[in-house]
Amino acid sequence: MYDEHLLKRQIENERRKRRMVTYTFLCLSCAYLFFNIFFDDMGFIKYMQLRQTEERLVMEIAALRQENARIEKEIEMLESNPFYIEKHARENLNLAAPDEYIFLYEQ
Repeated sequence: MYDEHLLKRQIENERRKRRMVTYTFLCLSCAYLFFNIFFDDMGFIKYMQLRQTEERLVMEIAALRQENARIEKEIEMLESNPFYIEKHARENLNLAAPDEYIFLYEQ
């Protein structure tokens, strides 16, 4: 009877050790996977940062395209419309006709 009880106890201890090793391995594996998914070079956090950068760059490109279209329109007007050329010369370059005076005010 004593040998049987001792054998059962040894078997149970072996099972506990195996379970402990298995759980430890599983926990370490989960921790490693968690770290790689979130904090690695190709992880989720890096992905979110890249998405924010992409959104910012897309908005910046749209703004630059809009500004480019405005400048192209202004160039076209300066090349073809004499009234716009005169307006641009008066307002931006402070030019005047020979018989005109320019009054500049401090702002």
